[in-house]
Amino acid sequence: MNLKKFLPVLFSLLFVCTGLIAREKGEKDPLHKRDFNLGLSEMKDGQPQKKNISDLLSFKDGKVYSGFLADKFGYKWIKYRINKDSIYTDIETDSEVRMLVIEATTTDEANTTLAINLTIEDWDIEGTFKITKNDKPKKFYEVVGREKGGKPKKEKKKKEEAKPADAPKPE
Repeated sequence: MNLKKFLPVLFSLLFVCTGLIAREKGEKDPLHKRDFNLGLSEMKDGQPQKKNISDLLSFKDGKVYSGFLADKFGYKWIKYRINKDSIYTDIETDSEVRMLVIEATTTDEANTTLAINLTIEDWDIEGTFKITKNDKPKKFYEVVGREKGGKPKKEKKKKEEAKPADAPKPE
């Protein structure tokens, strides 16, 4: 084998492998081990149905799990992709808000496709679950929820008590 042809291929593989290893160590999944309590509303003809469904949505190791989707349709852990990860300042509260837009799609053997589209802003979540069979809409759910455990509490800074300069010192 010609050494001149082999060396560039070897160096390219080493470069790609080190890049992947560095990426794995540097980036952490912002949704890892987060759980959300959801309320699902089935939509028919553009109108929500009266019955709301409670669900728990869990994220772990780049996958999402819904108890409702697992029980009713047999979908277990589904890989998701973060399409947008940004931070903006909320004008009303003057606080930073992290927004994540995620997408997950999977198709089973019966040509039934599940598409999950969610937007997460700090501890709130909203989006849709869409199920199609042979590219024809079968079920559509609107999703609204909040992170399990509720809104994280911010620590209040303690103010030091103002002491007058002329106050007598304790002995």
